Amino acid sequence: MRLFVGIPLAAAVIDELSATSVRLRSNGEGFRWSAPESWHVTLQFLGNTGREQYECTVAGLRKLRLPPVPIWLEKLGFFDRAGILFAGVRLTPELLLLQQSVAAATELCGFVPEARPFQPHITLARSKGKGQREDLLELKTRISRQPNFTRVVAEEFLLYESFLGPAGSRYEIRERFPLDGG
Repeated sequence: MRLFVGIPLAAAVIDELSATSVRLRSNGEGFRWSAPESWHVTLQFLGNTGREQYECTVAGLRKLRLPPVPIWLEKLGFFDRAGILFAGVRLTPELLLLQQSVAAATELCGFVPEARPFQPHITLARSKGKGQREDLLELKTRISRQPNFTRVVAEEFLLYESFLGPAGSRYEIRERFPLDGG
């Protein structure tokens, strides 16, 4: 199983991101746009996971007792070197606590926490490769104004399984974990 832990998005945010994506698309561009059903905030990528690690991870994540997490999407941005357009997510104390708690719980199961600082975001599009630099520059010019997104509160986080395919990844929910503080 190829797993990761993430926060699902509220319907209102998905609608707003969908409208933004439609507005930014153009014909013949060199991007693969992410499907709305794949949008989430990744807390930790786990990768290939065996049955014992899976069971350990689920048990560890079930022990977490954390409050609901405010999710505030910020401006659109780019990871230029990777050719990615994303919607940034404000790093609130509650979100950071959740991410650190997930990393600590999964580390007990043999997963290595990410070395880079946590930079929450939602991937909207990836460059297909050829002409990546020019495609990114052209896409940047289409962002004439930054969207305003609805603020929401996440009441749960999920354990997803990822399936790789020619059209991109497909995700299935394996487990749900409530954020209710107790």
